[in-house]
Amino acid sequence: MRIIGGKLKGIRLQPPANLPVRPTTDMAKEALFNILNNKFDFENCSVLDLFCGTGNLTFEFASRHAEKILAIDMDYGCVNWVKTTAKKLEFDQVEVRKGDVFKVLTQMTGSYDLIFADPPYNMPNIPQIPVMVATQALLKPNGLLVVEHQSNMKLNSQPGFTDTRKYGNSSFSFFEFS
Repeated sequence: MRIIGGKLKGIRLQPPANLPVRPTTDMAKEALFNILNNKFDFENCSVLDLFCGTGNLTFEFASRHAEKILAIDMDYGCVNWVKTTAKKLEFDQVEVRKGDVFKVLTQMTGSYDLIFADPPYNMPNIPQIPVMVATQALLKPNGLLVVEHQSNMKLNSQPGFTDTRKYGNSSFSFFEFS
């Protein structure tokens, strides 16, 4: 896993092999950030990283100077790795919490410029993520929700859907709520 942009561009991170994750590929991550760079000034951006896993996207946002990042994952090993690595890299804007994302979403208040969700692909309730984000009003005006999912899953009937971009077996679906 490497950071592809920002102040730590090129840094390689070696998360423990025993973490139950499927990190976003560098190719897909680079394509995603090409899209996001046209929409956001990361230095003034608050980010919510759901199912953060190894922190692949959390660290990418932090390297690009995102103002505030909240990373959430249910796995203790992932949470510990992201906390330890954020501290080592001096990413003070990163906060990491352990929790079931679906429970956390029902209790959250506040809003974010960008929400990224990369749930396990076999999770049956992935289509509920845009519904929950909309219901809880977790996006700021002009904010964006990005859900990474298997390319054979279609999320275009969910509220706020605007686009899907496919990268091999992975796709990013984009949602905006006004």
